[in-house]
Amino acid sequence: MIRERATKQQIDEMLKTWGVFIKIVVDIEREILAGGAERHYECEQELLKDGSKQKNLWGADWCPYTQEMVFESIINIRPSQNNRTMIIESPDIRERVTQITLQLLGGL
Repeated sequence: MIRERATKQQIDEMLKTWGVFIKIVVDIEREILAGGAERHYECEQELLKDGSKQKNLWGADWCPYTQEMVFESIINIRPSQNNRTMIIESPDIRERVTQITLQLLGGL
């Protein structure tokens, strides 16, 4: 769980699973994230246990080497929130996920 700016050691630890990218789930309300698991679902569960609400959790992959994001995860399929695919469809939500990710992980 990342609540404040991550250290290089934390980033390196999260990279151990996939090597070149990190699966993350961002709570756009609480401005925290969980990352480094094999599946987004595992990150999502950690945030839910910590008090996050499902409607605020969005999954993505982040590459620390290029600072690029891919907004695709099975946990993003939410017809009740007008998101019918694995890709985060809302530009506003994508922007929030990007801002929070760069604030907590970016530039390292």
